[in-house]
Amino acid sequence: MEPDNLSTIIEAILFGSGRSMSVAEIAFAAHSDEIQTEQALVNLRTTLDRRKKGALQISEISGRWIMEVKPSLSDNMPGGVRPDIPKRLMPTAALIAYHQPMAQSTLVGMLGQRAYDHVRELSSLGLISRRRDGSTRRLMTTRRFAEYFGAPEIKPEKVRTWFRKQADEAGMTGAELAASLGDGQTKIQDYQEEKSQDSSGA
Repeated sequence: MEPDNLSTIIEAILFGSGRSMSVAEIAFAAHSDEIQTEQALVNLRTTLDRRKKGALQISEISGRWIMEVKPSLSDNMPGGVRPDIPKRLMPTAALIAYHQPMAQSTLVGMLGQRAYDHVRELSSLGLISRRRDGSTRRLMTTRRFAEYFGAPEIKPEKVRTWFRKQADEAGMTGAELAASLGDGQTKIQDYQEEKSQDSSGA
């Protein structure tokens, strides 16, 4: 398949999917191999970046690719256009933001086994990154996360500071803030997680 044709097909795939996709998923959908697909993705990103008046861009976040509205235009979009995070995932997202870089094992201790599914879903949405650290993973927020929640900075440590400030101003602990964002059914194990996280640096 010609590189230009493959880039066009991939553009249609990403536009139509409305979610982040791995190179393997895109290659399968495009009936191409992963090497050609990855090169076509790079070419497509360059092409979109050159469209000065274009509204869309593609981004790679944690090894997954997504087509989205350029951040400079996001404030002009109607609220209903932006995909919503399922409410059941909000407490998990908040806990990660509050404690990052957070050990996945710590999150499981706070939320139970459902934390694994939540982490996978948040990662597939491009909102968090997962980095292997020994027998667990370290969880951190991404640029997409910061833009979604309106954080003034995109670096994980800045997002953590911002989230903690929101909790302090609301007179809440991290667990209480996380629970307040959920569907009212999320139970979070409280074991002085703020102190344990701060002392461990996790």
